[in-house]
Amino acid sequence: MTITASMVKELRDSTGAGMMDAKKALTETNGDMEAAVDWLRTKGLAKAAKKADRVAAEGLVGVAVSNGRGVAVEINSETDFVAKNADFQALVRDVTRVALETGDEIDVVRGAALNGKTVNDVIAEAVARIGENMTFRRMHVLEGETVVSYVHNAAAEGMGKIGVLVALKGNPAKAEAIGKQFAMHIAATAPLSLSEATLDPAVVERELAVQTAKALEENATSAKPKPEQVIHNNIIPGRMKKFFAENTLLGQQFVINPDVTVAQAASEAGVEITGYARVMVGEGVEKKEEDFAAEVAKMVQG
Repeated sequence: MTITASMVKELRDSTGAGMMDAKKALTETNGDMEAAVDWLRTKGLAKAAKKADRVAAEGLVGVAVSNGRGVAVEINSETDFVAKNADFQALVRDVTRVALETGDEIDVVRGAALNGKTVNDVIAEAVARIGENMTFRRMHVLEGETVVSYVHNAAAEGMGKIGVLVALKGNPAKAEAIGKQFAMHIAATAPLSLSEATLDPAVVERELAVQTAKALEENATSAKPKPEQVIHNNIIPGRMKKFFAENTLLGQQFVINPDVTVAQAASEAGVEITGYARVMVGEGVEKKEEDFAAEVAKMVQG
């Protein structure tokens, strides 16, 4: 497979690896981007790359909460300019409200009534009126005894680039107060899962494979190699424990008080976190990048 400059750039941007290392990784893995990331990590040349880092689409996330039910809705636009448009923001606000009042499925919300029309029809009219493509891409519903919302980089009330929902059990007043702090923590750290038990088994398996290969390779080149039993019984489990602590919400150090984990902070407040959702605009969306000079030439040609 031909390894292109854009592939090397993408791998460098997502891992921080050097150009030659990125190119070699892609060559060794026949252009498989995820395998190339793992290859670099095995060699100690990169940290884990999250797909959430590869953000391209514009738009807004709208959040709303009522009576133990919260929704986060993502509506994409082509440009950030339109995301700042009052008409677009009104659209996001209206669709979020409908989602809060309707079912848990996005197709149900798309067909729900909004100002005498369906949500789909209202979006189509907004596309024609504003002159830019828009997509009701996804929504997340969260329910619990207490549900708290938070918007990071708010463009207007209840909408911004990152929307977070947190569900908690326990004293409602305490849950509301500390829930807001937990939501801010989630916006900042983007945990992969609530706990080790809820992590995707495929993610755990992949991480274990990387850490095993890395530990064995380091040991093989060490001046004082350790017995393989030590590698498998101590070093690899220790690295996996660190991975779980860094990537699960309950295991992470609480950003507002790093002396305790999020689980400990919740326990001290007398509440329990039962679920969360973090929705970031454009998360996982790849956007084709054109050469700027070619783009200008295309505009001049009409």
